[in-house]
Amino acid sequence: METLPLFLKLDGVPVLLVGGGEIGTRKARLLAAAGALITVVAPAISDELAALLGLPEGVQPDERAHHRWIRGPYNGPEQLQGARLVVVATPDRALNAEISAAARTAGMLVNVVDSPELCSFIFPAIVDRSPLVIAIGSNGGSPVLARQVRRRIEAMVPAAYGRLAQFARSLRSTVARALPDVEHRRRFWEQVIDGPIAGKVLAGREGEARASLGQLLALQQRNPKSLNQGEVYLIGAGPGDPDLMTFKALRLLQAADVVLYDRLVNPAIIDLARRDAERIYVGKQRSQHSVPQPDINQQLLDLARQGRRVARLKGGDPFIFGRGGEEIELLARHHIPFQVVPGITAASGAACYAGIPLTHRNHAQSVRFVAGHLKDNRLQHRWNEFQSPSETLVFYMGLAGLEEICSQLVAHGRDPDTPVAVIERATLPEQRVLTGSLASIAGVVAKSRPSAHTLIIVGDVVRLQGELDWFGATDPGSGSAPDQ
Repeated sequence: METLPLFLKLDGVPVLLVGGGEIGTRKARLLAAAGALITVVAPAISDELAALLGLPEGVQPDERAHHRWIRGPYNGPEQLQGARLVVVATPDRALNAEISAAARTAGMLVNVVDSPELCSFIFPAIVDRSPLVIAIGSNGGSPVLARQVRRRIEAMVPAAYGRLAQFARSLRSTVARALPDVEHRRRFWEQVIDGPIAGKVLAGREGEARASLGQLLALQQRNPKSLNQGEVYLIGAGPGDPDLMTFKALRLLQAADVVLYDRLVNPAIIDLARRDAERIYVGKQRSQHSVPQPDINQQLLDLARQGRRVARLKGGDPFIFGRGGEEIELLARHHIPFQVVPGITAASGAACYAGIPLTHRNHAQSVRFVAGHLKDNRLQHRWNEFQSPSETLVFYMGLAGLEEICSQLVAHGRDPDTPVAVIERATLPEQRVLTGSLASIAGVVAKSRPSAHTLIIVGDVVRLQGELDWFGATDPGSGSAPDQ
């Protein structure tokens, strides 16, 4: 890290602000909100800053005033005396450098607006849900990006979270006395924050929330092991892009003590788990099962019985060719609590990022998801049901059986010129879209040799790909669908 994020207590702390224009006013808002005693040095100040300081223009405050304005230019290091923090917001770069050097020599923290090289601290972008405060910084490299991240967090963190933080703070010492064990107390608070008690606080029913927390706390004192029951979160990680995960998926992933994942899960998604969470690879590949499915099911059960919260990450959606149902059947039989979080299935993610609408009024009125992997070297489907030109077919795990898929569709009546797309590593920066027809796509794939992270789309909607390809990842060396 170039800088260490810190939160400063400024209530009653004297701060010198040099500059009284629009930028200085913005900094003064933050300083005043934190309770600082602000002294402004500037020939003139904005009307908003004057109102913030409680000063009519040109009037010097008496000693009882909270803030004060020294009307005139900065005239030397002696004006720094008494300040603990210095903020410089003038358009004069030479003056800014002079004040920064003087402040550093005096051992003061200094911020010079828009000049990170002159700063010993930087104002972050702030999400204020007091007493919960979130700060985002880019070390001065890209304030616009920091503000964009702040807007995203603003949308994710409801305003009522401030109420929840205040509720937790008001009961922190009570809970600490009742539950002296640190790990026990952490699990207790996680249950409160993730459960119905927090829901009552966010809904404004704090009286009910306090009563419920008191009951839960009494139960913990009588039976500390009541928090030790494990739980499994079966989480759809989506097609690859971490931004496509749901808020609930991210929340439960970050609450897990242990994470089980396979090869279809983007490593960037696994990195979103808690740093101290155990990570267990249970990946499977075609004809090479590193962990048999029954063993994975048993492992989920065993970990939950140990009282651990287990996140099972599945690529795409766990209930669409993800064997998610098999994994929770054993949990249900043994009465282990579990949650299932749907994810964006590969068909939706791949089609959208390839610019192929799965349905379109002029091209396809239905879509069918089909398992495309071989069993005993055969694809056992009712191929005669796949012949409607107004239906889009999406084959999962079909790369190895692509040639047979195409030949069977043609043999049972599908037009050989039907457009086909093979999408590799969908939604990721290295995504490729290979296009052709039932007659030609096998040759295109043989030439381009995509990896097994692929999805196959068959149907007239593939004709739209060239026009709607907003992600821009079509392989220039691939074949092309018939002309539109």
